[in-house]
Amino acid sequence: MAPRIGFPDWLAKEARKGTPVVVTMENPNYSVVEIDGPDSLAFRGVERGRGKNARQFTWVLLLRAHRAVGCVAWLVAALWALLNTVKKRLIFRQGVSMESDRAGRGKLLFVFIRGFLAISTVALLFETVAYANGWHFKTPLLHLPETTELRGWMHAAYLSWLSFRSDYIARPIRLLSSFCVLLFIIQSLDRMIMCLGCLWIKLKKIKPRIQGDSLKDGNTEDPSSGYPMVLVQIPMCNEREVYEQSISAVCQLDWPRDRLLIQVLDDSDDESIMLLIRAEVAMWSQRGINIVYRHRLVRTGYKAGNLKSAMSCDYVKAYEFVAIFDADFLPKPDFLKLTIPHFKGNPELGLVQTRWSFVNKDENLLTRLQNINLCFHFEVEQQVNGIFLNFFGFNGTAGVWRIKALEESGGWLERTTVEDMDIAVRAHLHGWKFIFLNDVQVSCEVPGSYEAYRKQQHRWHSGPMQLFRLCLPAIISSKVSVWKKANLILLFFLLRKLILPFYSFTLFCIILPLTMFVPEAELPLWVICYIPVFMSFLNILPAPQSFPFIVPYLLFENTMSVTKFNAMVSGLFQLGSSYEWVVTKKAGRSSESNLLEAAERDSKALSSPPLHRGASESELVELTKLNDQKAEATPAKKRTNKIYKKELALALLLLTAAARSLLSAQGIHFYFLLFQGVCFLLVGLDLIGEQMS
Repeated sequence: MAPRIGFPDWLAKEARKGTPVVVTMENPNYSVVEIDGPDSLAFRGVERGRGKNARQFTWVLLLRAHRAVGCVAWLVAALWALLNTVKKRLIFRQGVSMESDRAGRGKLLFVFIRGFLAISTVALLFETVAYANGWHFKTPLLHLPETTELRGWMHAAYLSWLSFRSDYIARPIRLLSSFCVLLFIIQSLDRMIMCLGCLWIKLKKIKPRIQGDSLKDGNTEDPSSGYPMVLVQIPMCNEREVYEQSISAVCQLDWPRDRLLIQVLDDSDDESIMLLIRAEVAMWSQRGINIVYRHRLVRTGYKAGNLKSAMSCDYVKAYEFVAIFDADFLPKPDFLKLTIPHFKGNPELGLVQTRWSFVNKDENLLTRLQNINLCFHFEVEQQVNGIFLNFFGFNGTAGVWRIKALEESGGWLERTTVEDMDIAVRAHLHGWKFIFLNDVQVSCEVPGSYEAYRKQQHRWHSGPMQLFRLCLPAIISSKVSVWKKANLILLFFLLRKLILPFYSFTLFCIILPLTMFVPEAELPLWVICYIPVFMSFLNILPAPQSFPFIVPYLLFENTMSVTKFNAMVSGLFQLGSSYEWVVTKKAGRSSESNLLEAAERDSKALSSPPLHRGASESELVELTKLNDQKAEATPAKKRTNKIYKKELALALLLLTAAARSLLSAQGIHFYFLLFQGVCFLLVGLDLIGEQMS
């Protein structure tokens, strides 16, 4: 007989009745059907089905209740763990260190946030008392207490506060919020148009193409005569973790050796690292690679000064192109063969920029969120501007320049920390065109810790504002078309470098919590929810595998607006931190698949002394002495997480505003403020990214 479908027999509370009847079909295509009797499912299907459906419904309810209890338990456990972390880091200061801000850096912003927080806390207490006594009102209708309701001076004070708030506080807040919403809409339209341009490029399959085999000139006697002279530069500074793999990758470029020169531009101030890099260069030199090592005694101008010093060498005049790779970039052997041919037959082309790919993009939540931003930058911004405008900001690495374009544009200047953007703007004003190759990728790393990412973002947002002040007169007085001037000033600098951090910080971190205490200036729902989610959706389109992180991405971008806004103000007004360069720390991972190999290599390195081939005996002796002295004199430092005061102050402000929103029953505002406040709290306690303690 065929097995019955249902719950076990012990669940049934009624005894079986009737005689079982078995019906067997002669056709083998049919199954055996069992009929229990007159009261079976065949004859009393409605009643029997109701009993089973009731039991199934009970089990479904129990299962859902179990899941709900599990979810609540998980939330309680997460909240308890967060509270314990807050207690350890803020009260006992376990495993943390306070961020040592320089004099004057961000103090005004922090004082403003702290004062606003104090006022908001007092307002919350006052509003709570008013709510408990029934004095609350619902927006947009302002409920004024009746004469019979007035009892005592607190009623009169509350009535005066409502009138003052409506007449003198709500109006400027509404004006500022309207201005920020207007900027928000303009910036959203710009991103939507760029996304449409990217979609058009995908549909039409538009991309830069190489005309024929431009590396062949028909000279059979000298096959390498069609290959131009190429200079490759690797600027680095104290890059202990990545120097070896970067030099190895560049030395394996597929290009005639007599037409390739590699410059290792070392700005390290650690003598042991200098010796290691020099030994690595010597090893590749012995293998027949045309490679030289350069070190500056004084590190002036940071990376720009390093590149400027290298380009001043006399032998550089013999080379036509220069490729630049930062220390953590690993180009593939065919990189030059995929980029250099675009220059032939295109004398106006000054730069070929390639895309970055990230080997540690799935390492933690911070790297995943960075991958979303950078994928949008390359896939949409760089590609669309390259196709339609022949201009975009140079990324500082993984690109090839025509040396003539660098020289005519004034070369590398040391006036800002974004020397790559500086040279790109000046080359564009001199009429040079740029090409972006989206299908040529170079592997690199993104910062794994919030501290490194925060410093990187500060430099990336303070430098453009400092550059905007310096090059604005040159843009206005240049001979380029009015359209190019408008694109540089309005879109490239103001809209994408200044307006974005300004409205993001002002609208979502200041105005939104302020409207909880001034309900007359309440922001509409589409500003809080619909447009931000839609824009986050557009940003994630180039990285579709990151769709589950759309909400964390939106919250984290608002959190980072504090750092970006502070950096923007610093660069715009030439404050102390506007010309500050901190080298981004790298882990030295070349691919996701080499974790076990790296672990084995580290274990072997601990058990056996390192061998530095190509180094002289005196260098090895000196290196050994330095390592021994360093091991004896300086004990191993335990890296600790930091506490970020601005983020913590804003976390308290947003959570206070979330508590206030409960009094006025503003649904979506409460959830947004709550989650945004928790995000600020996690970032302020350095709980996102690589944990260093």
